[in-house]
Amino acid sequence: MPTYTVTYSNTKLSAIQMEGIAQAITKTHNEYTGANTYFAQVIFQETPSGKHFMGGKPVQDSQIFLHGQIRAGRPPELKEKLILAMREALIKSSGLSKDQIWIYIVDLIPAQMIEYGEILPLSGKENEWFASLSSDLQAKLKALEK
Repeated sequence: MPTYTVTYSNTKLSAIQMEGIAQAITKTHNEYTGANTYFAQVIFQETPSGKHFMGGKPVQDSQIFLHGQIRAGRPPELKEKLILAMREALIKSSGLSKDQIWIYIVDLIPAQMIEYGEILPLSGKENEWFASLSSDLQAKLKALEK
């Protein structure tokens, strides 16, 4: 956790842009929540031409939608700072304006999620969770932190 899905319409994102966006999202989430970077995954989905509508009409201009699923338990003020920082990161990485960026954050109860084969811990309990993992998995996750 978190899982961020970047859906983009009427624009092309290069591999370099996608990597930059993924790094910015991961860094921003880590800075604002304190969650380890190995929890963050970013998935990109391009909307095919003619498959995106608003108000029942095809969307013509470029849009990016960031859908973030994060662990519940963080205060609203922190989440507001998080989404504003995410917006700035997307603007910088994509070259789009803020009115072309849409961000939705959804809280999920950690006990209803499994990652790396284990039920996720409450926010702030990551160290205990990490210690319960196999040494091979710990090594793999530590490598992702670098």
